[in-house]
Amino acid sequence: MKTLRSLGAGDLSSSDTIVAVMGPTGVGKSTFIDLATGQGGKTVGHTLESQTAEVRAVKVHHPETDQPIVFVDTPGFDDTNKSDTEVLRMIANWLEKTYKKQVRLTGIIYMHRISDNRMAGAPHKNLHVFTKLCGDDAIRNVILATTMWSRVKKEIGEKREAELQQEYWKKMLDKGSQTTRFEGTALSAWKIVNIIVAGQRPTSVLLQEEMVDLEKRLSETQAGITLYHELRGLLSLHTDAIRQLREQAVRQNNPTLVEELNKQQEEIEEKIRLTLDQIQEMRIPLSRRIRLIFSFKTLRKSMC
Repeated sequence: MKTLRSLGAGDLSSSDTIVAVMGPTGVGKSTFIDLATGQGGKTVGHTLESQTAEVRAVKVHHPETDQPIVFVDTPGFDDTNKSDTEVLRMIANWLEKTYKKQVRLTGIIYMHRISDNRMAGAPHKNLHVFTKLCGDDAIRNVILATTMWSRVKKEIGEKREAELQQEYWKKMLDKGSQTTRFEGTALSAWKIVNIIVAGQRPTSVLLQEEMVDLEKRLSETQAGITLYHELRGLLSLHTDAIRQLREQAVRQNNPTLVEELNKQQEEIEEKIRLTLDQIQEMRIPLSRRIRLIFSFKTLRKSMC
């Protein structure tokens, strides 16, 4: 079995059919690509830890048409080894480099575990930032693929699927996105790719246009601003958890329980520290915000 070579941005061209696979950590992105490319699980682990340390692109030929297809594997937020800001920066850097080479994404497969019993935490954050990264024009090129169907009863999975379509994914579907199921086989993977190939409408995503055409910093893009607010919300949750633990520890007269509560408090305090670091990284300096406001006003005057 031939091991595929990872491609850099410089290896791609505007004529390539490029399919990006995105979604939270552990959703099955690497599995999807390994099955589609016939790698037999060489790069797939069996834990919830992230198996994708960087943006990874590989090229194969379509099994029926022999058309060259480039698959792009991306890390997800809540990565076990990288912060959310690092993950967004990695994806943004790759998108920026390819955009400057006139390389456009043919389609994006966004994956979601149907085994998740609620849309909260990492899945919600991923989806929110992802939609802002894409922008309205690129949303029509998105395939929303549910995974892990073997881990749930059929009726439960169908109920969750309907909820996703009617609530969380509705705006995307209204703008042209499509939904499907990834059944964990090479055949299922290529059926999803065929939906993209049939459309063949390469386009840029909003993040690329913001960073290259408008020369914005990552923290000033819609995706960056959204991640900033998501992190602020996460900080609030962690702070509330600390307060509750302290109140609970004061009420207890059980040394063992107090010790456990103190341990939990230390873990949450570390999460707060890391979240604060990320918030600081994504914050737009006041001087920069003032310049942006004046630039926007100048632009509006020139258009009048």
